[in-house]
Amino acid sequence: MSTAEDLFKKVTAHAKEYGFVFQSSEIYDGLGAVYDYGQNGVELKNNLKEYWWKSMVQIHENIVGIDAAIFMHPKVWKASGHVDGFSDPMIDNKDSKKRYRADQLLEEQIEKYQRKGKSDKAEQLQNELNKALNDNNLDALRDLIVGHEIACPLSGTRNWTEVRQFNLMFNTRMGSVADESDVVYLRPETAQGIFVNFLNVQKTGRMKIPFGIAQIGKAFRNEIIARQFIMRMREFEQMEMQFFVKPGTELDWFEEWKKTRLQWHLALGTPQEKYRYHAHEKLAHYANAAVDIEYEFPFGFREVEGIHSRTDFDLKQHQEFSGKKLQYFDPETNSSYIPYVIETSIGLDRLFLLTLCQSYREEIVGDGDQKDSRVVLSIPPALAPVKAAIFPLTKKDGLPEKAREIMDQLKRSFRCQYEEKDTIGKRYRRHDAIGTPFCITVDHETLAENSVTVRYRDSMEQQRVPVEQLSALIDSKVSLRNLLM
Repeated sequence: MSTAEDLFKKVTAHAKEYGFVFQSSEIYDGLGAVYDYGQNGVELKNNLKEYWWKSMVQIHENIVGIDAAIFMHPKVWKASGHVDGFSDPMIDNKDSKKRYRADQLLEEQIEKYQRKGKSDKAEQLQNELNKALNDNNLDALRDLIVGHEIACPLSGTRNWTEVRQFNLMFNTRMGSVADESDVVYLRPETAQGIFVNFLNVQKTGRMKIPFGIAQIGKAFRNEIIARQFIMRMREFEQMEMQFFVKPGTELDWFEEWKKTRLQWHLALGTPQEKYRYHAHEKLAHYANAAVDIEYEFPFGFREVEGIHSRTDFDLKQHQEFSGKKLQYFDPETNSSYIPYVIETSIGLDRLFLLTLCQSYREEIVGDGDQKDSRVVLSIPPALAPVKAAIFPLTKKDGLPEKAREIMDQLKRSFRCQYEEKDTIGKRYRRHDAIGTPFCITVDHETLAENSVTVRYRDSMEQQRVPVEQLSALIDSKVSLRNLLM
């Protein structure tokens, strides 16, 4: 097993052991590619959402937010092209009975060539893959899989079916009587809820071009591939912003948002070399430019955010299918036009996984007889699930009561936990493992001088701090103000 594979296995095991992510319906043997967020996971996830929302909506005066419904009129998905064209090229292995995305099998092969130093072979396969995708040539995709001797990861055989397109939308029926009900879809993306509300937001908010509409919400795709933990799921969460601009200015805005979004990621402290841009060779039918921001996970570079110039496709389609004008009246030119759109779309679950992978580390601490090991999540303090843990040194002499008093003061401002079980060392280790930046110990000196020992997660240094200064100290380190651009 490679070091990277070993790291990923440790991260996924750690996520379950410490209450970050659980397999959905685990007591019934689970549901493939569906996961639940545990008590620490939901806190981290909410903090990531808050960071994105404040950065996108609160900081920008010309961006507002909405929360559109998951169910939408079926014509929305006809207009957007999802009913007829939202599919992936899939291939089955006849021995394992497992289904895979043909293009992803080939992308993984390209990465293998690159790791082995076969850059010429990797480049050639990338060009052949791009051509097959651009030509929508399913036979060529299968020929590449066979020609490069790609085997099924489970069976190890190369007994492949033909490649065929598979629609990814879930559908259900709305109505009390099945025969009279209409087919509706679980939305495969959140963007369309923004587009159909374009005029509602623009008019009620008196928004002027350029302006944006942001949204955080669940989306659903009938993904066949259930692997790489929460990287690919059937139910996932997106954080999207659609930025409406004057036609002809869209590529300038595309470059602007491309730089802005990468800086947002780097503000979390992740080294720049862990990120890269990946320009799309094959553009979606609605785009005239597209790039992915990719992060180097233990299993290779993968997309975490996409920036797309969607032209006026979406608004034009909804105008045609609905029969309602979706145009912007420009008072400066005294004319109306359908705006062009720049989209930034980030997968919240992938950002969550990125945060776990980037922050997980194992350390040997101390020396000699005092040598020990610890697992620590060095999550940026502003995102940490628990901001401070309060420990009474012992369970007697009034220390628990004093610790509770401090807990009651701090919990109104920060997510805190109180613990008195086990030794101080074991309590430190537990909170290192969930990423708590501050551990506060209440001892006999606290009763005499009203001061506590504050232990810092990353350095493990300890500092004596007056109780009345605790709130200001914690706030200076855990506030989202430290991250906002």
